[in-house]
Amino acid sequence: MLEGLKARLDQLLRDGARSDPHAYAAGLRDALVEARVGIATMRDALVATEGELASERKQLVDAERRSRLAAEVPDSETVGIADRYAARHRDRVGVLERKLAVQRDELSLAEREVADMTAEARRATAGDRSGSIAAAWRDVESAGGSRPEDRERLEADAERLRRESAVEAQLAYLKKKLGKK
Repeated sequence: MLEGLKARLDQLLRDGARSDPHAYAAGLRDALVEARVGIATMRDALVATEGELASERKQLVDAERRSRLAAEVPDSETVGIADRYAARHRDRVGVLERKLAVQRDELSLAEREVADMTAEARRATAGDRSGSIAAAWRDVESAGGSRPEDRERLEADAERLRRESAVEAQLAYLKKKLGKK
């Protein structure tokens, strides 16, 4: 699960998605959803292993009890069979205990990585607004539009201010004419 997720994140970073913050944030959200599903699957597997270990421990206790009972009977073949079953269950318990430890470590690692990804996703969505503006202008330019030059923008701002001051002056004149403050 972790390897597939890491490969997807590496591809997301490699494809230059950081130049388009929206695409990067969307890819990160998709990876987070996938990671959370993977963590749920890992938790289910952990619970299954715990159940299997509990069952195997019970079978070990039973096999050891049978081995003790067989030792009381003067039949060496029965004692040998009982000892082999006890040893088999003991080995299986050891393997399951190691498996459980590895699953817990892997789950802990995955949870830390998801926490890091969540923080990164929050930073990506609340990121720099100027990056979003630049990406929007790139989209406009790629669609055939053009960015107004600074001079044109200043002229438009000056014209807007002239109109606003004319409206304010006319409003003041009308208020004075009507006798209102």
